[in-house]
Parts: sequence; structure tokens; C-alpha cells
Amino acid sequence: MGEWTDKAKGKVKETVGVATGDRSLEAEGKADTAKGKVKGVVEDVKHAIKDAVDDRDAPRRDADPYQR
Repeated sequence: MGEWTDKAKGKVKETVGVATGDRSLEAEGKADTAKGKVKGVVEDVKHAIKDAVDDRDAPRRDADPYQR
């Protein structure tokens, strides 16, 4: 599932677990929330790497096109 889906699902499970006194469900909800946060960080890192590679491959604006 996606980052936001895992976070939402985790929060619901955690809230229901607290409300019903089901510590197992509460823990499962916390784990799902953490899983969603990790997915978000991984996506951020992937975007940062892609941006860095794209910037490296882009021609430099200050480069002299006639210089060899």
C-alpha cells in the first residue's frame, strides 16, 4: 500500500485499539503508521537522488560552448 494509506490505516487501528483496550491492535496500528513514514522517507530519498542525477546530466549554464 501507499505511504498515506499505511499511515491512515495505522492511525485507525491504533485508535480502535486504544478505545477497545486491544493492545495488540494498537501495536499493529503503530507499526503500520511507522511503515507509512518509512515509505515516505524512501520516496523522498529516491526523488533527491533523481534530482541530483538530473542536475549532474544537465549542461552547465556558465560553460563556454566554444571552449574545447
